[in-house]
Amino acid sequence: MPQTAIPCVFMRGGTSKGPYFRLADLPADPALRDAVLLAVMGSPDMRQIDGIGGADTLTSKVAIVSPSTRPDVDVDYLFAQVSIDEAFVDTSPSCGNMLAGVAPFAIESGMVTARDATTDVRIHNVNTRSLIEIRVQTPGGRVRYDGDAAIDGVPGTAAPVLCKYMDVVGSKTSGLLPTGRPMDDIQGIAVSCVDVAMPLVFLRAAELGIGGDESRAALNANTELLERMEEIRLQAGRLMGLGEVRGRVIPKVALLSEPSQGGHIRSRYFTPLSCHAAHAVTGGICLATCCLLPGTVAAELAVPVEPPRPGKTAERTLVIEHPSGKLDIELGYRVSGDGFEFGYGGVVRTARRLFEGHVFIPSHVWDGSLSAQQTSVEAE
Repeated sequence: MPQTAIPCVFMRGGTSKGPYFRLADLPADPALRDAVLLAVMGSPDMRQIDGIGGADTLTSKVAIVSPSTRPDVDVDYLFAQVSIDEAFVDTSPSCGNMLAGVAPFAIESGMVTARDATTDVRIHNVNTRSLIEIRVQTPGGRVRYDGDAAIDGVPGTAAPVLCKYMDVVGSKTSGLLPTGRPMDDIQGIAVSCVDVAMPLVFLRAAELGIGGDESRAALNANTELLERMEEIRLQAGRLMGLGEVRGRVIPKVALLSEPSQGGHIRSRYFTPLSCHAAHAVTGGICLATCCLLPGTVAAELAVPVEPPRPGKTAERTLVIEHPSGKLDIELGYRVSGDGFEFGYGGVVRTARRLFEGHVFIPSHVWDGSLSAQQTSVEAE
């Protein structure tokens, strides 16, 4: 059977991993591109046996990178979540873990010139139309992967990748509180709907009959819980202005409880029908922000954070407890007469280049013609 070879680099980004592609090496047509990504990952199939997907939501992810046309940005990053058991590719959300590999990939692909010591890369996230500043270690002008930074959910240590999320309020909705309220009632359950970096629906774990400290496996096996959460999520999606969200991966859901390991809040984050092995970065930024918003579910459960003086910019680090450990989120923000003003959300991730070469797909899916690069040349 004839096959089409597509250049790619396989990388771990944070607690996720998947192929990183140059936009120019994929089809220009989005529908054909999605068909290619399904073939690459081996979906739909629960084992993804005929592709390079890892049969887990955390390893069925794709990063697509290209030089940016914006003068204030270095590269564009499009994230794709490839469904495992359905022929569906979702580009509506972003992924902060895969983002950690974008700057190293861009440098080593020649899209960004490395500087000595460290290199700052400004990234436009196409999914959420937001700006992220990434700092990677580049001693001697080369990306460094080894180092002393450790993140829960990944064994060992590596070089730190500093990620600072900037304009991420209202990533997919009308604003910080898309329902206009810090708390809503859905089917008798108190929920807070917040949109910072990722639209999220926050619930008290206790209101759904669990402690909030359960393992990922136990939560994923609790079908009654998952069905109830999905009912609430669907209604919350409509309240948030997202319309019918059945079959879509946003909004996400997080079950919250009081911390027990020295953090500020404990979270079980769902993607949205399966519990995350650790915690999404974008979801962490949203949760940390929610902890600072009076009247929300998170603020009632979280360990209080010293408030800034009115009108003054503050920087606070909030620690989220999750199934694999903890996630530290640094927030820059202001509190004034107009309310809460988000500045940035910062987090340290790590990344590692795993292998590079070509991934092969059946040529009947795509024969390599009409790539984004070819279409661009023809347009010129």
